[in-house]
Amino acid sequence: MTNKVVSFNLSQNFLLKSGLLAIAFVVASLPALTHADILNRELQLGMSGSDVSSLQTFLAIDPTIYPQGLVTGYFGFLTKSAVANFQTRNGISAVGRVGPATLPVLNFQMAGGAVSNTGGAAATLGGIAVSTSRNSAIVNWNTNQNVKGVVYYSTTMLTTYERENSVDVSGTVAMTDTGFHSSHSVSLQNLQANSTYYYMIYTTNTAGDVTVSVPATFQTTN
Repeated sequence: MTNKVVSFNLSQNFLLKSGLLAIAFVVASLPALTHADILNRELQLGMSGSDVSSLQTFLAIDPTIYPQGLVTGYFGFLTKSAVANFQTRNGISAVGRVGPATLPVLNFQMAGGAVSNTGGAAATLGGIAVSTSRNSAIVNWNTNQNVKGVVYYSTTMLTTYERENSVDVSGTVAMTDTGFHSSHSVSLQNLQANSTYYYMIYTTNTAGDVTVSVPATFQTTN
């Protein structure tokens, strides 16, 4: 039985059109201009700050998403509508707030496809890698703080619905354990051989803040 190691490469690893994000389509359809800032907290109606300005500046790049293009630093109803348009474009539930599912997707695109972490109070994910065999896979990752982690996976594209500080995800779920850790390893068993699996990491810290990864795929061996 041969093991296959799949690294989590944000620039190459997303050729899927999942319920959360179709990276290949989205990157190709975005204007060449990107915004270097990333967001370090969830954002919603009524909030203000320089991060709201960064969000508005990025959304204004595409007038079909944010036709008004106003950069005010205040998250009003026009910004809410623009965020909902961005979510619709990227296959995320159009709730009009930047929650745990939208945040990594925005950061990925705002940084030109270089990062997918959330920062702030919620955990940051890194070092994501998957080792696969014929009927199993092991998902490893690290976080900058202690969290509980689970992996959602399925042979069909994952669907998501973003709620306030939580995300509903379809598929089978496998858990690390009930404790809080900064180094994580999840074993996925009874998989189909030579099959593509869609997966997403979902973590919760001690304060209840949620971080999810951008969806990715791995393939089991023959």
